[in-house]
Amino acid sequence: MKAATNKQSTPSAVVIGAGFGGIASALRLRAKGYEVTIIDKGDQLGGRARVFRRGGFVFDAGPTVITAPFLIDELFQLFGEKTQDYVTIVPVYPWYRFHYHDGSTFDYGGSLNQILAEIESISPEDVDGYKRLLSTSRGIFDIGFTKLADEPFDKPISMIKQIPNLVKLGCYKTVWQLVSDHLQHEKLRQAFSIQPLLVGGNPFDTTSIYNLIHFLEQKWGVHFAIGGMGALVKALEQLMRSKGIKIRLGEEVEGVIAEEKKVTAVDLKDGKRIRCDIVVSNADPAYLYKKMVPRDQQRWSAKVKAKYSKFSMGLYVLYFGTTKRFPNIAHHTIWLGKRYESLLDDIFNRQVLADDFSLYVHRPTATDPSMAPEGCDSFYVLAPVPNLQSGVDWEKTKNKYGDQIIEALNNSMMPGLSDCIVERFCMTPKDFECNYNSVHGAGFSIAPTLTQSAYFRFHNRGEGPENLFVVGAGSHPGAGLPGVLCSAKVLDKIVPSVEPINASDSNIIWLNSDGQLTQDVASPSTKGADQGSGG
Repeated sequence: MKAATNKQSTPSAVVIGAGFGGIASALRLRAKGYEVTIIDKGDQLGGRARVFRRGGFVFDAGPTVITAPFLIDELFQLFGEKTQDYVTIVPVYPWYRFHYHDGSTFDYGGSLNQILAEIESISPEDVDGYKRLLSTSRGIFDIGFTKLADEPFDKPISMIKQIPNLVKLGCYKTVWQLVSDHLQHEKLRQAFSIQPLLVGGNPFDTTSIYNLIHFLEQKWGVHFAIGGMGALVKALEQLMRSKGIKIRLGEEVEGVIAEEKKVTAVDLKDGKRIRCDIVVSNADPAYLYKKMVPRDQQRWSAKVKAKYSKFSMGLYVLYFGTTKRFPNIAHHTIWLGKRYESLLDDIFNRQVLADDFSLYVHRPTATDPSMAPEGCDSFYVLAPVPNLQSGVDWEKTKNKYGDQIIEALNNSMMPGLSDCIVERFCMTPKDFECNYNSVHGAGFSIAPTLTQSAYFRFHNRGEGPENLFVVGAGSHPGAGLPGVLCSAKVLDKIVPSVEPINASDSNIIWLNSDGQLTQDVASPSTKGADQGSGG
């Protein structure tokens, strides 16, 4: 143990963007001793995880699934706190219900025996193949997640060292190819290759490394926060405020300022300048390098990625409440249309908005009825669609497309839906571009292809001036709640700890051998959090 020496001021950090990656970064930086200010252009914390409240219905705007709750626990544990004292997170079963175009269903989740029984009901000959797939997924998980998800991949040698592991794991295969090596039935191939869509990837293009999501689900299950993801954001907000993190909403960062190739401040669009020692960007990294960091202060790698990267698909999200309940609809339902590969080709490669679709249907009231008025249900229906590079005019298209979705659900697994909808509205790729500064309105920043993973993805250590760091979906390790939380965890390895503000002989603040605040000491005064964050 060592005592912090006296300092006139504490190094400060600005976090741009208050999505889960930004929130996790703010907390990790605070635990390292920085005075932290987090800024977001929106009027709520959470970024894509904002909440809509209309007519007594609660709608999560973005992420809806928690698959690695320990990553959330870690943020509270940084300060000696417990997640359960702030928010209730419960397991969901089934994890996903697959509803096929012929009306049949497949419930995925629970124990291994439950999953095997479901597989046997569809294709007995695939039971052993599934066991082999699960074993393969575990091997990928042990390397790709356990060892590499929170490692910085900002030097070529870091990638070169992993080539033997990546080759051994078959990273050159796509998720679809890997799944097809083990499973024969088309319905099961679709169900077990769908995971890349949860992080913005086409199963036919995404490296099989992302099959680790399958074992991640097996290891921790699928969970939901009572009150919705907004309740989790609120819990993290409470933690941030209690630790002296300054939150500034409704303000947008226009540029990152550097002097002598080192970050010194950020400029806001209203003309204010906030001085700081480091900047962590939770913005879309393509937007960061296109709009916020001067080109003459960027490395060539950032310029190339921002200009030439392949972006994920867009998202059309339809929100509505119903005046009756649909108890046959699971919390998470994947509604699969007649086409699979050709539909994904239309979305990702041909950039065509087809007349048919596959859907993710989220019914949170299956687990938490309080998210709708009594006797009602709250719904969020997500359709993967081409991003804005397609040229689709969403202002003209969005209502008609929503009508098509409702008609399809009404004619299949939700009869009577058309007659009981209230509070209907939607978000399109254009809204993602406007609200979240998402380049091309992509739902998940750049796509998780092999040539856009690890070292080839946007680096967590900024590719520009010193003391710029990048987290979130477009950076390593990738999108999804576990991915963005791990991107913030990388900061523990690349951002140095600092000594807290104004320690004195009569009020010594102790640091451990890693330079981190011990958990049995109160956090530094919030007074310092207000310094240096004005205009």
